[in-house]
Amino acid sequence: MSESEDSQAWTVQRVLRWATEDFTKRGIESARLDAELLLGRVLGFDRLKLILEATRELTQDQLNAFRALIKRRRGYEPIAYILGEREFYGHNFRVDKRVLIPRPDTETLVDVALSRTKAAYMYGRALDLCTGSGCVALSLAKARPTWSVLGTDISEGALAVARNNSQRLGAAFNVGWSQGDLFEALPANIRFDLIVSNPPYIPDAEVAELDAGIVNFEPHLALLGGPEGTQIIARLIHEAPRHLNAGGLLALEIAWNQAQVVRSLFETAGFEAILVNKDYGQRDRVVSGVLGTK
Repeated sequence: MSESEDSQAWTVQRVLRWATEDFTKRGIESARLDAELLLGRVLGFDRLKLILEATRELTQDQLNAFRALIKRRRGYEPIAYILGEREFYGHNFRVDKRVLIPRPDTETLVDVALSRTKAAYMYGRALDLCTGSGCVALSLAKARPTWSVLGTDISEGALAVARNNSQRLGAAFNVGWSQGDLFEALPANIRFDLIVSNPPYIPDAEVAELDAGIVNFEPHLALLGGPEGTQIIARLIHEAPRHLNAGGLLALEIAWNQAQVVRSLFETAGFEAILVNKDYGQRDRVVSGVLGTK
């Protein structure tokens, strides 16, 4: 899409074809979808309207704006950061480089938490550790408006994003936020019926091997899980019983190959009825257990 190319009009259809080919050559897997999302942002169109307006010609200002977004995506900046938002559990969340991008696999964590606490759907107290954008805490709060939910994170920048999402989604009245390292962020003498977390669980040495969009843009603080990837998970499980009511549920997102180790940690900490749930790709993703009453 340069000045030297022929004088044929740059229509929606032609621009999308050019951008898709450009992204494909650079190894970007979702080339067509990314092109549509970026052009839709420039034009204020959804994907259906892009089809209906295929012959519409772009103005020079629109072409310039599209070029700027294309340049960012060529550098493998994630689409969610370019657009500043990502859908999760039926809600639209603001995201930027201060937080991990919400992913569909994490919806399993919300599903498990809601399913295993449905007997107490009228009232409960939930804690979301390592809350990031607040996507898990706020999804729980929207599904359980009579519950009290607290989201915590070691990063004040992440909490600023979470607070913004809380206000935008109208969940501010039953959600609170606290800054600190895991349970150190909690007020004294408070216990919960549910604790959830999507903690850092990538082995430190493997972070550099992740996709460029993750390594170069997403916060490493939310990825680094120690030498084996389970350092923070182990600490969280060990400390959780002091902050759960008897019969309370702990549910954690894990890497696909950590289920056996994490299950053992749950058992050692006194949890019962331990379950491992799979994500949409049929990989082990969430381990949960009920704190025993003994």
